Amino acid sequence: MTDRPAAPNHGWIYRDRVAPSEAGQWVCAWYAQHHRHSPEAVWQARLAAGEIERNGAPLTADGPLAPGDRLAWHRPPWIEPTVPGSWAVIHDDGDLHVIAKPGGLPVLPAGGFLEHTLLRMLERRHATDPAGLPRPVHRLGRFTSGLLLCARRPATRAWLSARLRDSTPAQPNGIGTQRGSCRKLYRALLQPPLPGSPLLALAPTDSLELSTPIGRRPHDQLGTIWAAACPADPTSPSLAARSTLTLLRRSQHSWLVELLIATGRPHQIRIHTAAAGAPLLGDPLYGPGGLANPQALPGDGGYQLHAHRLGIPLEDGRRLDLEAPLPAWAVA
Repeated sequence: MTDRPAAPNHGWIYRDRVAPSEAGQWVCAWYAQHHRHSPEAVWQARLAAGEIERNGAPLTADGPLAPGDRLAWHRPPWIEPTVPGSWAVIHDDGDLHVIAKPGGLPVLPAGGFLEHTLLRMLERRHATDPAGLPRPVHRLGRFTSGLLLCARRPATRAWLSARLRDSTPAQPNGIGTQRGSCRKLYRALLQPPLPGSPLLALAPTDSLELSTPIGRRPHDQLGTIWAAACPADPTSPSLAARSTLTLLRRSQHSWLVELLIATGRPHQIRIHTAAAGAPLLGDPLYGPGGLANPQALPGDGGYQLHAHRLGIPLEDGRRLDLEAPLPAWAVA
């Protein structure tokens, strides 16, 4: 596999608009509240360096904001880390383009990645493609490997995106064949379950339904983050989520499992297994209870998760069943 080496990008402009309820806040305090990766003193230094604009004009001093103010932070170029730079194409019919994404490659710009993302590499690779540019339909975590759907037609992306969010799969050992349903099958390495975990009752080939709702919870660095929903807070919206876990192999140090997911919620597998008392082995973010470590971020690596098989309906009524080769750690 060819890596894309660490290299500087050309910087980026982050744009925001001030809500009416935020009027009167000072600029640097507003930035520190909304973008918690940097304290107020750092935003003061950025303002002094001429990096912040308000309503199209450079700011020369901190001051109160007005409703509807447009803010822009001109972030200077930074060095993006080395990432995988190649992948296998699993399927391409001129519209639908399916790849086996390598672990370590971000899909979309975020978390300090701009040029070293799958989207930017697709834009460069297919710039002269007469069929058009394939764009990602969904997102896999940076360190999740396996099947990633892209499509050239906006209508195809919209169709598939809706079906990936919610589907009605068949039983764990069957192929979902209902019209409009998706079958999404992953493999993951878990840490051995903690005492009291319902997974402790499983023998190889046994299955367990996981249905912990997923919602936004407070996070020191991000403000909020997706995690197991808080049942004691009815005002915090939550999303229903369903996964079926099947035990494939267990050892003293790890459990290999297969997960059939019936919904496509953010970080669903990482949250569901952690909530069941067996977080992904090496996951720095999600721990017991499905809660997030306040010192970790979604893009932090260390876990093993692979999108192995995918059965998807096409707009013309046909189905397409796809498979990404298993990495060595995922072979039962």
